[in-house]
Order: sequence, then C-alpha cells, then structure tokens
Amino acid sequence: MDVNADLSVEYRHRFPIFEHTTYINSCSAGALADTVKKSYDTYLSTMELEGSAWGSWIERQEIVRVLLAQLFKVTPAEIAVTTSATAGVNAIISALDFTKGRNKIVTTEHEFPTIGQIMHAQEGRGAKVFHVAADSENIFDIDSFARAIDDETALVSLTQVCFRNGSLTDLEPIIEIAHRHGALVLIDVYQGVGSIPFDLSVSKADFVVGGALKYLLGAPGAGFLFARQSTTANLLPSVTGWFAARDIFEMNIHSYDPALDARRFEAGTPSVPSLYPTAAGLEIVLEIGVERIRQYVSGLHEALREGIIAMGGRVVTPKSWHGAMLAVASNDEFAHVAALEGERVITSNRDGCVRISPHFYNNMDDIEKTLAALHKHSNLLA
Repeated sequence: MDVNADLSVEYRHRFPIFEHTTYINSCSAGALADTVKKSYDTYLSTMELEGSAWGSWIERQEIVRVLLAQLFKVTPAEIAVTTSATAGVNAIISALDFTKGRNKIVTTEHEFPTIGQIMHAQEGRGAKVFHVAADSENIFDIDSFARAIDDETALVSLTQVCFRNGSLTDLEPIIEIAHRHGALVLIDVYQGVGSIPFDLSVSKADFVVGGALKYLLGAPGAGFLFARQSTTANLLPSVTGWFAARDIFEMNIHSYDPALDARRFEAGTPSVPSLYPTAAGLEIVLEIGVERIRQYVSGLHEALREGIIAMGGRVVTPKSWHGAMLAVASNDEFAHVAALEGERVITSNRDGCVRISPHFYNNMDDIEKTLAALHKHSNLLA
C-alpha cells in the first residue's frame, strides 16, 4: 500500500458532489459517498420487507459498535452507540457526584458549546467549572493544566481539535496530570475523528465522545461514547433508557438494571436510519486507514496555508499543532463564506474565521480553486 498515493485518485469518483462543486467543508459534514447514499435504501428496504425490523436494526447497531471498536483499537464492550456526542456527555456527567469531595471540572476555552453548557449545568449539582485558556497562538501551555487540576478535580474535559480554529490539543500530558490527581478525563474527538489517528489502546483517556457526521462520512443522529472498563466500570449514569438495560427485551419497569459494559451509557431507541450511513462511512475510513488520511491531508493543508499567507491572509490555526481544518481570519465571516459559495467553493465560518477542511477526497485542483476564490475576494481577508 503506497502511503504517499493521491487518495483522491482512488476515491474521489465515489463522491458525486465533486462533479459540480469544490467541497472543502468536512469539518461541518463529510461529502456524501455512493455507498453511504445506498445505505439509506438498505434501511428503507428493511421496512418494506420486514415492517418492524428490530432484528436488522439491532444488528446494524452492533455493526457500528464493532467498526468503532476497530477504529479506536478497543473492545466493542467499551463502545456505546449514541444519538450524538451530547447524549454521551450527558450520560457520563449524570454518573458523577459533585457533593462528595470532588466537585471541580476543568475544561478549556476551546470546547464546543455542548461541553461548556453541560459542564456549567452541573453547577446546580454542586460542581465548580474552571476554564484553561490557550496562548495567543491558540496553543495550550501544559503547565496551566498542572496549576488548574488538583485533588478536588472530578473531571477534566478536553477537545482534541478546536472547532473554531483547528488547534490540536496535546492530550496525553494533560491526561497524565489528571490521573495523578485521581480525576477522570473526557475527550471530545468530534472535530478530529476520521482525520487524526487516535489509538485508545495507547491513550489513557477514560471517556471519548464524538459523532459520525464529519470526517467519518456518516449522518446526523449517530454518535459514540468510549468508556474504559478498567477506570469507569463503577460509574452508573442516571440519564438512561431501555437500550442501556442489561437485557433490553426484559422490559423491566420496576428496577434499574443497567448493562455491565459501555452500553449502560446508551438511552432509548437509537436513531436507526442514521446507523446505516454511519456503518457505510466507517467502512470507507477503515478501508483507507486514518494514518494514510492524515498524511495525505497534511500536504493539502500546508499548500493551503502557504497560498493564503502568500496573498496576505492570516491563518489562525497553529502550524505545529493542528487538525485537518484550517481557519483564516476574515473581516466579515458570513459574507466571506457566501462569496466563496458564489464561486462554488463550499466552506464554513466560526469566530471571525473562514474554516477550510480538506479530506482524502480533495486534491490539489480543489486547493487551487479555493485559493483562487480567496484571492478574488481578498478584500474580505482580515
């Protein structure tokens, strides 16, 4: 397998959007693949042929669980299939007691709103939330976590890649600090999973949440939660549902009998239609390999950076620590994205920046078209 191959040559034809559009917005949603589109027909056929096709639907959920376990190099028993990252975080946080000594949550200024809002919602349950700030280059000083995390810390919640600026967090040293103080660590990988390798047989994270919509090529309504058996088996969520039961078909209404594995963090009926495209997208990513994707996309990323700087633009994404998404400072982010869309270049915006996010299906032609569109509207560069 040639790790230096142009992956777009092999896979781009499977994404019809490129027949008419320069789609470079995977940080919002992955482009639609042929097999992902076809998977919706597979789901609909279960309804036509079987009606209430519970056997097929539960089987598909287990397929997703196994594929996610392969992606992260863990056991399927440590994976919960959720409807969103939010659902996973809510289940996790409901299992923590902030009234018995450990009442501190340490998080960062780079988190997605879901994390910040859920963490601050725990203040009503006795939690105290502390945010660690990054420096002017959007990079975290590890010493700032050493100062923030102490023996009163229950949870450290970190994003792998910031959704606003593409900054990559150096996770393992922070995890080590947290564990030294007896705190658990939750990682939100939504903006990195499928574009950055994350081997949970090596990483020491206790919880990991994310979703299938972006670089995993799936659909809204499908998320996941990893719960490390060796460090979280004692935690029982109070946010629950019948799919979290030890036996989901027992239909017990007189007691709480959760599954012994990560399924206890699941809830009610899964978003069944989303399981089909999620499995199909995961199969593509696993076929290619995230290591190959990361290496390939890094070249596109750097070509973008060089071209933007050459035209006088300012890239706020750190050069040394970054995900697949690159953020460019704009003096009118909404007008900027609209102007690029007028050139049939699809991007997105956050926090005063245009976000550009190549994936394995993009190529150098896409980079050149994106740079040409940015240059044409260079008056919008900040």
